[in-house]
Amino acid sequence: MKIFSRRKLDPRKKDTGPFYVTAQGLAGLKQQLAHLKSVLPGYIAETARTAAYGDRSDNAEYKDAKGTLRRTNYRILELEDQLKRAEIIKSGFNSSGIVELGSTVVLSAGQSQKSFQIVGPHETNPGEGRISHQSPLGSALLGHKKGDVVKVKIANAWLEYGILEVR
Repeated sequence: MKIFSRRKLDPRKKDTGPFYVTAQGLAGLKQQLAHLKSVLPGYIAETARTAAYGDRSDNAEYKDAKGTLRRTNYRILELEDQLKRAEIIKSGFNSSGIVELGSTVVLSAGQSQKSFQIVGPHETNPGEGRISHQSPLGSALLGHKKGDVVKVKIANAWLEYGILEVR
């Protein structure tokens, strides 16, 4: 049985590579950051208010307020780091015809057709047709063009997709 830690990653091992994001995703990150910075003074005040109750070792309200403040500060630092490393994924017409970040790819899988936009890992939503360039299918599609057949191993099966169109 595996035990999963609630901690995300070792904070000493920061991701220093580019943070790929669409223009809409970048606007969303900026909006999140502005919101968190606007509510931060309230969290600080709440932590100070509950700290005044006395003994902090048995003060559940203080512990909750302090936890909320820590999570908010961590998220602000995370967002600021992502915004510093942000590289915009250009979407629109793909004149090269080669699948790259931002491309929309129409695939045939047997009798059905599926359309996917290749985005960064933080904006994926397969239900809306947005897959990461790091996913098995996304990474297999990169560098291919219309007419190519791509084989992807998912679970214990190999799936074949024909590329019908690259936009």
